[in-house]
Amino acid sequence: MSDNQDKEETLASFQIITGIEDVGEAFSHLEAANWDLVEALSRVMPQDDAPLPNPNPQPVAQAAPVSPAAAATVGAGAAHPNANSNLNAQQAANPANTNGFRPFNYDEMPGPSQGARMFPTSQLLAQLTSSINLDPSRQNNNQNILLFNIHFNQQIYQIRIQSLATVEQLKRKIFDVTNVPQCRQALRGWPPSRASEAQLAETQLSNLGLAPENELILVDLTDDGFMDTEQDESTQRLDKMFRLIIVMEPEGRRTTLNMVGRTTIEELKTKVYYITNTPVRHQEWTGWPSGCDNETTLAQSGIELNHEFVLRNIADRVQNNSNALNSSDVVNLDSESSADEFEDATDFNNSEYIFTDSPPVPPLNRHLISNNSNDETSGSAQFVENYRARFGEPHPDFFIGSLEDALRLACHKPAKERKLLAIYLHHGESILTNVFCDHLMKDEGIILTFRENFVLYGWDMTYESNKDMFLSSLTACINSNASLTARNIKLDKLPAIMLVGKSRMMGRQTCEVLSVIHGNIGLADLQSRLFDTTVLYEEQLQGEIREENERAARDLVKAEQDMAYEETLQADMAKEAAKRQKELAQAAERKRIESERAEEDARRESIRLVASIWLISIHLNAHSTLFDALWQAKQSLPQEPAEHEANISKIRVRKPTGDHLERRFYIRDTLQDLLNFVAANGFLIDEYKVFSGWPRRDLTAIEASQTLEGLKLYPQETVILEERF
Repeated sequence: MSDNQDKEETLASFQIITGIEDVGEAFSHLEAANWDLVEALSRVMPQDDAPLPNPNPQPVAQAAPVSPAAAATVGAGAAHPNANSNLNAQQAANPANTNGFRPFNYDEMPGPSQGARMFPTSQLLAQLTSSINLDPSRQNNNQNILLFNIHFNQQIYQIRIQSLATVEQLKRKIFDVTNVPQCRQALRGWPPSRASEAQLAETQLSNLGLAPENELILVDLTDDGFMDTEQDESTQRLDKMFRLIIVMEPEGRRTTLNMVGRTTIEELKTKVYYITNTPVRHQEWTGWPSGCDNETTLAQSGIELNHEFVLRNIADRVQNNSNALNSSDVVNLDSESSADEFEDATDFNNSEYIFTDSPPVPPLNRHLISNNSNDETSGSAQFVENYRARFGEPHPDFFIGSLEDALRLACHKPAKERKLLAIYLHHGESILTNVFCDHLMKDEGIILTFRENFVLYGWDMTYESNKDMFLSSLTACINSNASLTARNIKLDKLPAIMLVGKSRMMGRQTCEVLSVIHGNIGLADLQSRLFDTTVLYEEQLQGEIREENERAARDLVKAEQDMAYEETLQADMAKEAAKRQKELAQAAERKRIESERAEEDARRESIRLVASIWLISIHLNAHSTLFDALWQAKQSLPQEPAEHEANISKIRVRKPTGDHLERRFYIRDTLQDLLNFVAANGFLIDEYKVFSGWPRRDLTAIEASQTLEGLKLYPQETVILEERF
């Protein structure tokens, strides 16, 4: 029995005997007594022979008292002369009032009957618990206790607390042992699905899906700074590097791995398998927080950046147990641990997937592809189906299709997406076939390597017809050297794996056979050959990847330049088109205006011609009248005085054209004489008005009989002719 189990049993017995339900209080009493149950009882029990508290109180008479001194005497190993007699006398005096207690009978305890009695803790607990009618509710309380191993500052602090307690109460107890204030505590290692709930102080521990024993990592935020939630922290830790120290038991060998935070536990186990050759299903790990599974990443698991694990090979442990069982006809079951080991060893030894193989089922046909297969696609499909039926699970993932399709999928791609083509050549007559397929090709590491780094293509070369067809396909798809290489593999070296990759030779890229792995090889050598070929091929691809990246960068720059030129060209063309459109619109507008103007001029010309004709007709009709009027006006003019005469007025008449008419009048002449002068020169008063200069007056609207003197039109005056409208 382990020390933790001893302490759990001691704690449960102490709570049952004392009736203390608070786990923390009971734990503190036992710690003070260095986990000595009797010493802890003597500290808690009254010193005046008070009766022990009844864990299942009933309304009955007072139970017989048990002296702590007597219990102390038992713990010290000294025989108390009256211990049994006093208790038996009390029981005999009041047999009905035992109230669930049975007095200790030291004669029933194992060991010598005389002398000093040293009782192991487990035996004393058995005697104590058998003396009490256990309360089922108290037993349930013991079962609902959770154990937390708190990792902090390279130390582990154990805290026991009831499952109904809250996260806040747990942090309070953590503060008691670590002195880290609750507000600065960040706990990692909660089940990933309940990480958000675990951040709430009022969340009960029973609602977090915890195991009876849990591993939590305490981070003091005073040192690491503020963190919002554990989920945010996990996201931040994805790209961090974890230093994992793995201690291999039982030899104690230590292995250190540096893994990035986004690595899953399954990937870590596979990596360990490559290093230690311990299959994943045989790995037993100690040190993972609760709630982790194979899909959990290192960042999500809650472990520290520097973390230590213990790894055991359960196959070795079970084998040792089996050897021990076989070497002894009688198994000693006196100790509880021996019984447990016996049960574990028996159960595990019956595990078929570790120590026994499934009964071999003889295949109905050793040929995986029927004779004279029609084409590669149907032949590969038949190969995969028969391979699975003959060798079972697990098996590698074979490509179904033609060799050309497999080669295109693996090699005829950009360098960064390229893989190796692994061609598995099967032969049903080879003695190596069963070992190679049942062991090497079923290995988890081999299957994972093929899945991640290769396109795996299988073909059965047992029949000569299928062999010849496939060799011809090798010549057509790869080259004649590949076909010759496959043809020259001897039967005792089959099955074999040809590794084909695309490489650059003499300035051009071709597919070549990089390596051939024969069937007479061990698992470690096969893994090493696959790994080495993959590494060399990836190194070779780095130059091509770099060239492809540079070419892609150049193409991108050229494409951007072409796009910019095209955009500029389109913009210029759009501007030119808009300019032409504008010019066409302007020309059309000018043409429209000119057309309208021409139409207007034509209309006016026609109107003018009509008016001219009409005027001519009018003038012809009125010519004689006009002539008579002009003649009459001219004849009615008085005689023009000489320039040197006195009392004369010199009148200047400005015509609408700007020219002037000029004549002298006597100041006694009338305005009518002036108007007749104007009319005699072709400006009829019916068509024109006569205005004086200043003040401006319409002389045609004034009485024409007034004299020029009366109108103050002397000694000289300029009058203006204006056409009537």
